[in-house]
Amino acid sequence: MKKSEKVADILNILQKLYPKPPIPLNHKDPYTLLIAVLLSAQCTDARVNTFTPALFELADNPFDMMHKDVDDIKAIIRPCGLSPRKSKAISELSRILVEKHQGQVPCDFDALEELPGVGHKTASVVMSQAFEVPAFAVDTHIHRLAYRWGLSTGKSVEQTEKDLKRLFPKETWIALHLQIIYFGREFCPARGHDPQACPICSIYGRKGIKKS
Repeated sequence: MKKSEKVADILNILQKLYPKPPIPLNHKDPYTLLIAVLLSAQCTDARVNTFTPALFELADNPFDMMHKDVDDIKAIIRPCGLSPRKSKAISELSRILVEKHQGQVPCDFDALEELPGVGHKTASVVMSQAFEVPAFAVDTHIHRLAYRWGLSTGKSVEQTEKDLKRLFPKETWIALHLQIIYFGREFCPARGHDPQACPICSIYGRKGIKKS
């Protein structure tokens, strides 16, 4: 079976299950999305959603956030882990947004990745979900599923991103990122995975080889 046929099968399954996948992080604009995505590093989206209301009550824009004490930010975001580093990054990136970007989140990969605490994955999420610019944010979960389904070698997150961008049409990237995340949570977890109950793994076995 050609890989292109498998890709079409997987895309069809994901689009039927999650035709309009919602953004899992609660936010109201590009700035609050940026902060939520930054906080989601090594923390679940559901957990982030439990304390961002308190954080955004403290400040929901860079003009106000840059003036808040870092310790006050840290106290609120402590449940997500890495709070000392993340609280400092939130304070510093807010100041940079005000001083260099008129308080606006830039719609530019390079400018985003220059911000403290913002890597390529975070920038990709913001570009795609806030500005609808085609990007394919690959986290450890998408990286794992791409390898499990035989879509990538699994050697690095960077390689997985290149492989998925090559395999899937550009116009599908924004939704597909979310579709794979939701699918992994519901059917294809890292632990306790039942291949026979998985709509994709029940068709494609280990390393994405189609079962006869």
